[in-house]
Amino acid sequence: MLNTGLLKILTQSIMGVVVLTAVNVAAPSASQAQGQPVSPNRRPVLPNAQFTTPTTAPAAPSVSSVIDTNYLLGGGDLIRVNVFEVPEYTGEYQVPPGGSINLPLIGSISVLGLTTEQAADLISEQYKRYLKRPLISVNLLSPRPINIFVAGEVTRPGAYTLNLQGGAGNNPGVQYPTVLAALTTAEGVTLAADVTKVQLRRKLGRTGEQTVTLNLKQFIQTGTIGQDITLRDGDTIVVPTATTFNVAEARNLFAANFAADPTKPRTVAVIGEVNRPGSYLVTQGSTEGQNGGATGTGYPTLTRSIQLAGGITPQADIRNLKIRRPTRTGTEQTIDINLWQLLQSGDVNQDVIVQDGDTIVIPTATEINPAEATQLATTTLSPTVIQVGVVGEVKRPGSVDLKPNSSLNQALLAAGGFNDARAKSGAVDLIRLNPNGTVTKRVVQVDFSKGINEQTNPILRNNDVVVVSRNGVARTGDTLGAIFSPVGAVFGILRTIFSGF
Repeated sequence: MLNTGLLKILTQSIMGVVVLTAVNVAAPSASQAQGQPVSPNRRPVLPNAQFTTPTTAPAAPSVSSVIDTNYLLGGGDLIRVNVFEVPEYTGEYQVPPGGSINLPLIGSISVLGLTTEQAADLISEQYKRYLKRPLISVNLLSPRPINIFVAGEVTRPGAYTLNLQGGAGNNPGVQYPTVLAALTTAEGVTLAADVTKVQLRRKLGRTGEQTVTLNLKQFIQTGTIGQDITLRDGDTIVVPTATTFNVAEARNLFAANFAADPTKPRTVAVIGEVNRPGSYLVTQGSTEGQNGGATGTGYPTLTRSIQLAGGITPQADIRNLKIRRPTRTGTEQTIDINLWQLLQSGDVNQDVIVQDGDTIVIPTATEINPAEATQLATTTLSPTVIQVGVVGEVKRPGSVDLKPNSSLNQALLAAGGFNDARAKSGAVDLIRLNPNGTVTKRVVQVDFSKGINEQTNPILRNNDVVVVSRNGVARTGDTLGAIFSPVGAVFGILRTIFSGF
C-alpha cells in the first residue's frame, strides 16, 4: 500500500509516472491488457458503487413509451480509455466477448452493458486506489455490428447482423440501423401483422429490459413515428398477429417499404365454385396457373387468383367469400370478402392482396338471381367463354363457345336451333360432369318464351352437354344405325371436352 506522501507525489504530472513505474514493476501494461479474461471472483461494479455483493433480484422488464437510446458497450467495440495526466496508461482496447478489459494498475474490469460515461465512472472509481483525483474518459472509436432478433409476423423470422454506416468517436457520423431496416432485412411484415403494436425489447444495463410499442401505421399515414427507433445490439423486434383484418388498410400495408416483397411469388389455393379448383402461383407481374390460365400485370390479388382458377361458376356466392390465412402463431385468420360490393360500388379494397399459403373459399349460392347472373357474366370474375356441347337434332351440332352464365336456350340457338323436321323440341337431355367426378343427366322441358329459370331454361356450366333427341316420325323412318348415332355423338363430344380430365 502506498503512503500518503507517495500519493501526493503521484498527483504531479511528471514525478507520478516515475514513482509508479518504480513501485509497480509487475503491473500489466496497456498492450498486455488486451483481451485478458475476467477473474472468476470479480463481480461487475456499477458506477460509484461499493465492492459489495448484490442483494436485489434482477430488474423485471419495464414498459415505457420512450426507448432508451444510450449505447451500451459490448464485445467487439473498440474503445479508447484516456487517463489524463498519465498518458502512459491511455490506450485503445478491443472489448472481448466477455466484456472485460485489462488496464494498467487496476487489472481486469468489465465494461459490458455500460455506457461510455458509466464505464469512465467505474474505471475512475478503481483508479482512486492509486490516484487522488483521477480524470478518466472513455470514447467509442468503432462500434460492433448490431445483432438483433426479429420474431412474429415477418416473412423470415430469425437472428440478423446489421452493419453500421459511418463511424463513431473519431468519426462521429455513425448511422445505426432502424426498426424499419430490420423488418426489411427479415423480408418484410406479412399481411397478417398488426403493425400498430410492434414491440421493441431492449436490454437496460446489465440486468433489466425495456419494452416499447411502436405504431407503424402512424408511419404509413404521416411518415413519422414520434421517437427515435434506431437499434442497439441485442434488441428484439416482435411483430404480433392481428386479431382483426381491415380490408381498407390492407393495401396501404402491402405498399409500405417494410412489407413483404410484392414481386415474390406466392402459392394460393382456390376451392369451391370455380371452374378449375386447385393451387396456383401468383405474382405481381404475371400470374401462372398449374393448369394454365390468364396472364397479365398488377397486384397479386383475390380476383387474379380466381381468374387463374378459370373464373367463378354460375353457382358462386360472391358476397360471402372467405380467405383462410395461416399465421406465425400457428392459428388461422378468416377474412370475409364481398366481391359484389366491388362490382357495384367499385370498392377495390375488397380485392385484397393474397399471401403465400392463403386458401380462397368460394361458397355455393343458395339462390341465383338471373339478373345478377347475367351481370356477373360480363365481369372479369367469370371466364371469358365456356364450352358446351350440343348434339343430336340441331342444325349445327357440336361444341359451341358461349359467354359465361349463358342459358340452355342460348346454347340451342348457338347450334342453329332445332332441326324442325326431326327434333323432339319439347324436351332435351342435359348431361353434366360434376366437380366430384360424377355425371348427372336430367330432362329439361324447353320453353323459348321463358327467361332464365332452373326448370325450363337453366344456366349452363362449362363442359355441359345438351342432347336433342329425334321425334317419333324421325325414329320410325331411320335405320337402326341412325337411331343410335346421337348417342355416339354424345360420347364423342364428352371425349373431346373432358380429355383433359
